[in-house]
Amino acid sequence: MAGYHPFLFFLIAAVGAAELGLTAYLVHDYENRASGYPSDRYRSLIIFILFNASWTVLFGFAYLLFIVGGALHALASIASSAIWLIITAILWGVAAGLFRNERGGGMCDGEPVISRCRQVQTVEALAWTEMGLCILTLLAACFWVRRSRRSYTLT
Repeated sequence: MAGYHPFLFFLIAAVGAAELGLTAYLVHDYENRASGYPSDRYRSLIIFILFNASWTVLFGFAYLLFIVGGALHALASIASSAIWLIITAILWGVAAGLFRNERGGGMCDGEPVISRCRQVQTVEALAWTEMGLCILTLLAACFWVRRSRRSYTLT
């Protein structure tokens, strides 16, 4: 686990950065359109996903730097990263689930490769991916801690 931990945090931060860029573009584009957002709830969810992406990038890279730097700060502990991963997974799960219900449809057949339909579909896909990566990292950390404790007691 110790070898995979930085890689998983990098993946979390990288997917968060992609989500941040896409949602920032969508917020900018919707704000500058005459028609605006499809609904107020849609607007709130896009901004919520933008917040989640910012939160994930900020703390994901911070944890990555603490882990790679070998810092033994309270922020770099397994307990604090586990709490952050649980909170982040819940935020992404809520955002993805609500956004799935709000955006409707999802079939982009016949749409151009770069279209609003595909951009919105990508926002949802990246949100689910973030949730999955957070859960995977949390499970990997739990197994690593369990294995470390077991090998410590056996010696």
